[in-house]
Amino acid sequence: MNVYDIVIIGGGLAGLTAALHLSQNNFEVLVIEKQRYPNHKVCGEYLSNEIKPYLDTLGVELPNPVSIDTLQFSTREGNQFIAKLPLGGMGISRYALDKALYLTALTNGVEFVFEAVKNVNFANNRFTLTTTSGNKYNSEIVIGAYGKRSVLDKDLNRKFVGRKSPWLGIKMHYQLKDFPDDLVALHNFKGGYAGLSKTETGAINFCYLVNYKSFESYKDIDHFNKNVVSKNPFLAQFLQNATPIFNKPLSIAQVSFDQKTTIERHMLMCGDTAGLIHPLCGNGMAMAIHSAKIAAECIISYLSAVDRSREALESDYNSIWEATFKRRLAAGRKLQTVLMQPVLAKVLMKLAVKSPGIVKKVIKSTHGKPITI
Repeated sequence: MNVYDIVIIGGGLAGLTAALHLSQNNFEVLVIEKQRYPNHKVCGEYLSNEIKPYLDTLGVELPNPVSIDTLQFSTREGNQFIAKLPLGGMGISRYALDKALYLTALTNGVEFVFEAVKNVNFANNRFTLTTTSGNKYNSEIVIGAYGKRSVLDKDLNRKFVGRKSPWLGIKMHYQLKDFPDDLVALHNFKGGYAGLSKTETGAINFCYLVNYKSFESYKDIDHFNKNVVSKNPFLAQFLQNATPIFNKPLSIAQVSFDQKTTIERHMLMCGDTAGLIHPLCGNGMAMAIHSAKIAAECIISYLSAVDRSREALESDYNSIWEATFKRRLAAGRKLQTVLMQPVLAKVLMKLAVKSPGIVKKVIKSTHGKPITI
């Protein structure tokens, strides 16, 4: 059986970041990830600058991210407001970002296994993980960072898995010459909303979240885009003039925004596995990275202690996680509720135009401060 200090299930943003942080502190780390790098994922691909100081300390060099400092939002009818983002952010694809984190992790000595985890057992203060091919791995600490939803959630009997989620995520990359470099745009349409922002290659990431009831009566994504998404004039103009790069759209079903637990069978849940903020807030990638920092720091403190207390580790992680993210997740849920209701969205739009300070408060409620090192 292969033995490690820490095993991380999932090699997305949270898993890779935690692996980097822990390996820098001389721990033996294994990441178990289903897919080999690099690959595209359904994601907004806007990264808040709040995490840049932290990535710098980890030695991560981002390949030509686009600087973004302006937010555009429109209702389904095309009413809009434009606001400056206090911290700003970067436009970078998950393809490039995950690859940069992965290559840095390899340099740090992090080991990778490209398989899926079938089950996790905890006994005598240690974990035994079994993959779908039957391989077994043992460690004192396990981080769950496998994303929005996994078959492992069923094995863990997590409550949200039993509840069907109506949300479907769709992503495509496009080419369009005139799209501003510094802009992240959020456009509402019936049953959902779409984000647009430029990535490091010059491609524009077009990613939207839609309620399945709004989508199911149409034959495919193209028909839905033409008949529903394009009712928003900004999105209609974009889809009419932009050239698709992908052969076909990427999609993910059953995207759940239900509250989740940060600890499951003594595993520390991290990133989307612990809680997913609504894409309207444009801050999910930064939150995943920040949650990895919290988990890594708690683990380092635990493994460095003379008298180790797993109960204290779990309590500390949960407390810090909730103090950092609980209000932001709640603000994201409230914001989505407002913006998905046409009447409420119009009221918010009018208030935003008359009182720009309201927009700043909304942005502040869903974004964090620069991470202190």
